[in-house]
Amino acid sequence: MSHHRLLSLPAAAVLLAAAGCSSTDAPASITVPAPPAEEKALCQALHEALPESVGGESRRDPEPRSELTAGWGDAAIVLRCGVPRPAGLLSEEADGVSVNGVEWFAEELDDGARFTTTYRKTYVEVTLSKQFTDVGPLTELAGPVAKTVPPRFEAVPSAPGNSGTP
Repeated sequence: MSHHRLLSLPAAAVLLAAAGCSSTDAPASITVPAPPAEEKALCQALHEALPESVGGESRRDPEPRSELTAGWGDAAIVLRCGVPRPAGLLSEEADGVSVNGVEWFAEELDDGARFTTTYRKTYVEVTLSKQFTDVGPLTELAGPVAKTVPPRFEAVPSAPGNSGTP
C-alpha cells in the first residue's frame, strides 16, 4: 500500500515563492584558470580583444568575473584562457580543426563540445553548448586569439625547391 503525502498550502506557497526568487538570469559559474604570469598577460590582452557578440549571443561573462574568462549567451559559449594542456591532446585518437589559422583540439562533451587551442603560447579553451552544431563561433574567436596569443613555435621556412610536404 502506498501513501502519498500532499503538500500543505503554506508549504506549497513557500516553494513557489522560492522558485520565483531564484534567478535563472544569473551568469554561469566556472573555474578560473591560474596560468603563469607570462601567460596571464597574454590572456588579459585576449580578454580586451574579444568581441561583444559571438554566434549571435551577447557577451555575458561567467562568475567569478575574471580577465581569464569570458562568456556569451546563457553559458552557450564559454572561453577560459591559460588552462592546462588537455589530457587527450597527445592521444592517437585526438581530433582537431583549423579555423582561420588557429588550430583547435576538439573534444565531444555530453552537453556540447570543447575546443582548446594548440601551438599557442597559452592554451585557450572554448566550450560550446549543444545548440552549436558547427565551429561557427570559433571563426569569430580565431582572430582575437591569433592577434593576442602568439604561436608557440616560429614557422620554419621551406628549403628552396621543397614544398614542405613529403
